[in-house]
Amino acid sequence: MAKKRPQTKATKPQRKDGAGAAGANGTVPVVGGREPCPCGSGRRYKACHGRAASHAATELVQRPFEGLPGECDWVAMRELVPAATAELTLKDGLPEGVPSVTLATVLPMAWPALRRDDGSVLLGLQNDTSSGDLSRDLADTLQRALTAEPGSPVAAQRVSADGPRLQDLLDTSAAFQPTVHSGFEFWIPDSAENATPEVAASLERANAAAIPTVKLSGVDAAYWCETPEKNHLRWVMAHPEERLLDSLARLHAAGSSSLGEGTRLVGSFRAHGLMVPVWDLPSGMGADECEKPAAEFAERLATALASDAPLTAEERRARGGLTNRQVTLS
Repeated sequence: MAKKRPQTKATKPQRKDGAGAAGANGTVPVVGGREPCPCGSGRRYKACHGRAASHAATELVQRPFEGLPGECDWVAMRELVPAATAELTLKDGLPEGVPSVTLATVLPMAWPALRRDDGSVLLGLQNDTSSGDLSRDLADTLQRALTAEPGSPVAAQRVSADGPRLQDLLDTSAAFQPTVHSGFEFWIPDSAENATPEVAASLERANAAAIPTVKLSGVDAAYWCETPEKNHLRWVMAHPEERLLDSLARLHAAGSSSLGEGTRLVGSFRAHGLMVPVWDLPSGMGADECEKPAAEFAERLATALASDAPLTAEERRARGGLTNRQVTLS
């Protein structure tokens, strides 16, 4: 009679060491979701370390521009302003062959970034991103643009959850000064005649859709815009939301929340963790006519923000009305 072979238990795949496992700092490299996880568990990446990476990549960062100079203007360029640029200063200086880095609201064909023929970099702000941290997505695009071939756009890609953020790459002591443009001619350094047919068509479409917008000079992050029916002032504010709502309610109840005759505070929206109060303006009220009343309103708001008195019944009603008219954009 044949001798039975001893039964053995199935063994689990052994964790690999060395190059196939986690990196020297203990991190697990990002690979395709269906590939084996580099940690050596024997499972697919998406069912192992990819699950945590995916969660980290999609977790929403409420204030992605917090800690950057000009946070309110970053929000405005992302959500309010059609055509604007701002020079960026890198923490470690410009790499060789890169004469400048410029943030732009929009780029041709919605490119995330562009390395121009002269080596300069344009970084687009108003693009869809792959994760919940806009700052990390933009930092990844910026890093790839700095090493891209001159004369080439930079495509979007999935971003590692542990990559750097803009706050890691930019000099946070440098001023952030947006320049608002009437159109998108800044895409082409010389003239539109030198643009490719695709870029020229994109330029024409973008210019046709742009709403005239002006940044006020007397107060921070306030933008006048013109629409066919009426004009508006949209003002990005970094004050804590609850305190700002209380202060706006105090002014509204006192009849001092407007910017003059024919204007009214109509509500606000929330964008990237900041509040943006909005005023309706008469169609004949231009940006220059907004400067003085906006500066006067800023003084009234500062006084209201300094008050710790409980809201009156009328002020609470005003606050409720403002809250009901608040919309969250992002």
